[in-house]
Amino acid sequence: MELYGTIFFEIVGGYIVLFIIVRLLGKSQISQISPFDFISALVLGELVGNAIYDNETGFSIIVFSIGIWGILIYVTEFLTQKSRKLRYLLEGRASIVIHKGKLDWKQMKQNHIDIDQLQQLLRDKGVFSLQEVEFAILENNGGISVLRKTEADQPTLSDLKIKGEKRAIPFTIVSDGEVLNQNLQAAGVDEEWLYKELKQKGVRSPEDISYAEYVPGKEIFIQKY
Repeated sequence: MELYGTIFFEIVGGYIVLFIIVRLLGKSQISQISPFDFISALVLGELVGNAIYDNETGFSIIVFSIGIWGILIYVTEFLTQKSRKLRYLLEGRASIVIHKGKLDWKQMKQNHIDIDQLQQLLRDKGVFSLQEVEFAILENNGGISVLRKTEADQPTLSDLKIKGEKRAIPFTIVSDGEVLNQNLQAAGVDEEWLYKELKQKGVRSPEDISYAEYVPGKEIFIQKY
C-alpha cells in the first residue's frame, strides 16, 4: 500500500507542477504547437513518467527536474520573442506551398509533404480542388492557410437567387507522374482518353505531370513539374 500511496502522491504532484508550468508558459504550448513546443511537451511528460516509476526518485527531484526544464523553455520563449533569427531557428517559418495557383515542389520537399497530404489539408479547409487555390501557406504548427482564387470566392448562388448545377468531387488521375487507373475508371474515362487529352495540352507523357485532376464533363486540370 505504501508503494501505491507514493505513486499516487507523485502523480498528483507532477500533475499540479506541470499544470503550473503550462499556465506560466502560456497557451502557445497547447494551441500553436511548434516542433520545439512538441519536444518540450514530450520531455516534460518523460520526466514525470520516469520519476513516478523509479523507486530512487522522490517528489523533490520531480519538482526540480520540471522546474529546470520549465526555466529553459521560458528563457527560450523569451529569446525567440526578442530575436527573429532564433525564432526562425527554433520555431521554423511558414512555407508557401501553392504560389499564384502553382505548386511549389521545392517547398513541399523541404517540408516533407506530398500531394496526398496537401490535398487532405486542403479538404480540411473545405477546398476540394487545387484549381480554387491562389495561395496556400503551410504554418509552423502543421496546419494550412488558404487564399482562394477570386473566381472561386464569389457570392453564393443563393445570394444571387440562381439555381446552381450539381457539384462533383474532382478525381485525381495523375499524381507524382503516375496514372491512377482506379480513379480514371471511377471518373468514367480510360488511359486512351487521358493520353488524348494530354496531347491536346502539349504534354508528351504523364511522367511530365506532378498533378492532374478531372471533373466529369469538364476540362482536365494539369500541373507540370
